[in-house]
Amino acid sequence: MTLIPFGPGLWLVDGPDIRAAAGFHYPTRMAIARLADGGLWLWSPVRLTPALLEELEPLGPVRHIVAPNKLHHMALSDWVHFCPGVRLHAAPGLRVKRGDLHFSSDLGDISPSDWRDQIDQVIFPNAIADEVVFFHRDSGTVLFTDLLQQMPKGWYRGWRRLVAWLDLMTGVEPKVPRKFRMATRDKTAARVALDQISTWQPKQVVMAHGTPVTEDTDAFLSRAFAWLD
Repeated sequence: MTLIPFGPGLWLVDGPDIRAAAGFHYPTRMAIARLADGGLWLWSPVRLTPALLEELEPLGPVRHIVAPNKLHHMALSDWVHFCPGVRLHAAPGLRVKRGDLHFSSDLGDISPSDWRDQIDQVIFPNAIADEVVFFHRDSGTVLFTDLLQQMPKGWYRGWRRLVAWLDLMTGVEPKVPRKFRMATRDKTAARVALDQISTWQPKQVVMAHGTPVTEDTDAFLSRAFAWLD
């Protein structure tokens, strides 16, 4: 795993694959932002390794870890163990799911004071997992977790390949999977969240499972969420 600079004060790390239900596996990605106080803010942490900790050390101390939805929690315990004093922040539903962990706050539509005016956030409602979408101001990057996905060509084989294709997970550009579209029960609230994301005027789009988008982001997001109209 290697730190990938992705704009002022922002880095990405692509982690190892992770297995989910029915034998499906997913690529993983973490984002690291350096806050004004010099501390690091970690989004959707990947599996921790000694080498990754060593790479992060020159950037600053890890002070905040955000789990952007209740599905992205598997690596949290190790990060808490090896980063004393780190504060965990839970997406809706995660505090109940991970009663073994201590969370400092529950994430909502308003950024905590620790990163207010540096990283914005809004909850995109979804019955599978409410997702907290973030915007890193200095780099102009919006961070999606599972709402946008794009698996590499040939990622799945056999029947899983067909299921992924039907679920819109393997297109030529990242899309909202069909299951997440169907699970968007409150489209009015979803449109409100999308309007808020649009006001940020993002220049780059990052997701946990897919190729980042760095050009024509307005047009891309319009295409990706056209199904909400």
